[in-house]
Amino acid sequence: MRAIATYEGAPETKAALGLLPLTFVRPGELRAAEWAEFDLDAAVWAIPAEKMKMKRPHRVPLAPQAVVILRDLQKLTGAGKLLFPSIRSATRCMSENTINAALRRLGFSKDEMTGHGFRSAASSILNESGLWNSDAIERQLAHVDNDSIRRAYARADFWDERVRMMAWWADKCDELRRGGEVVPLRA
Repeated sequence: MRAIATYEGAPETKAALGLLPLTFVRPGELRAAEWAEFDLDAAVWAIPAEKMKMKRPHRVPLAPQAVVILRDLQKLTGAGKLLFPSIRSATRCMSENTINAALRRLGFSKDEMTGHGFRSAASSILNESGLWNSDAIERQLAHVDNDSIRRAYARADFWDERVRMMAWWADKCDELRRGGEVVPLRA
C-alpha cells in the first residue's frame, strides 16, 4: 500500500492500483469498468453479468476512500465511456499488462504481487480478522459455491455486512499504507 502511494506513472494507472485493493474485484473487471456502472452518490458499482467470470451480476459497495479515487479519476476520464481507456484507443480498455507492469515498476516480482493478488490478500486478512461472515467475504469476491444444493438455496447477498466490511477494509488498507497502527504502551 505504501508503494502504490509513491507510484509516479500515469494517473489512470495509479487510480487502478488504488482501486484494486479497495474493491478486490478481478483485474479484468476493473479494467473494463464503465462510468455508467457507477453510482458514486450511493457508493455502489453494479457490474453486469456479461462482465463477470461466473456470468452473474455483482454489486460492489464502495468505501469512501474508493469514491474519492473515482471522483478524481472522473475528472480525467469521465467524459468517456471507460474508467481506464487504452492509451491507443478510447474505445478499448487499458491493457491487461498495465497493472502488473506498474507493480513491477514499483519493485514487486510476479512471485511477490500481482493485480489478482489483492483478492487473496483481502480474503486472507478479512477471514483472519474473525470479524466477518465467511459467506459475506465470498459474496464480495463474487465466488459461487461449488456445492450445487447449497448454491441453489444460499442466495443471500449479505449487502449490509459487505458495506460495513468494505469500509473496515478500506480503513485497514489506510492503516497498512501508514505502516501499521501505533499502540501506546503504559508505563
